[in-house]
Amino acid sequence: MTGFFEPYGDYGAEWMPLLLKAMLNTAMLSVSAFALALVLGLLLSLCQRSAFPVLRQFAAVYVTVVRGVPLLAVLFLLYFGLPGIGIVFSPFGAAMVGMALCFAAQIAELFRAGLKAIPTGQAEAALAVGFTPAQSFRLIILPQVARIVLSPMIVTFVSLMKDSSLASLITVDELALTGRAMATEYFLPLQIYVAVGVCYFAIAWPFSALSRRFAVPAR
Repeated sequence: MTGFFEPYGDYGAEWMPLLLKAMLNTAMLSVSAFALALVLGLLLSLCQRSAFPVLRQFAAVYVTVVRGVPLLAVLFLLYFGLPGIGIVFSPFGAAMVGMALCFAAQIAELFRAGLKAIPTGQAEAALAVGFTPAQSFRLIILPQVARIVLSPMIVTFVSLMKDSSLASLITVDELALTGRAMATEYFLPLQIYVAVGVCYFAIAWPFSALSRRFAVPAR
């Protein structure tokens, strides 16, 4: 058993900078993709509640289709497929856009559930006292929705962060790709992939704990 830990003592000083850099790249990719997904998801949820049937139908079709398509297929389409029609993404750009497009559908459903949890009487009361519909949504409805969806939104971010490992297949230099390169160089795949797993856990665990902190108690 002690033999398993010996490489960490022998090569830890060499591995640590590589893994820390890869963790930073993974975090940057995850945060960028999630921020874009958050904006797209909110727009989709507003389309779902729009007075225009075309927007409602578009949102419904988008959510249904995208949730049924594997993220890896979307990444391959963006990175390998679109150059055929002259649209070229960098590996990081393709990963960020692909992850955002896929997770926007999940975020839209979270917003939809949060909006449905707010009694319609609150919006009506806001309009009755002189708020415009935009003010009613921004000042009354949206803060309550944010409180409701905060915990599942954090869980969704953790899921996105773990799925960012798929970006290694389009050559994004994140944890999974760095681990594979290190395993090839040092011929110690078990110890290296265990270290990579620990790095993912180190990023994900604080957010998982935070999601439990902000969970809305069941009524």
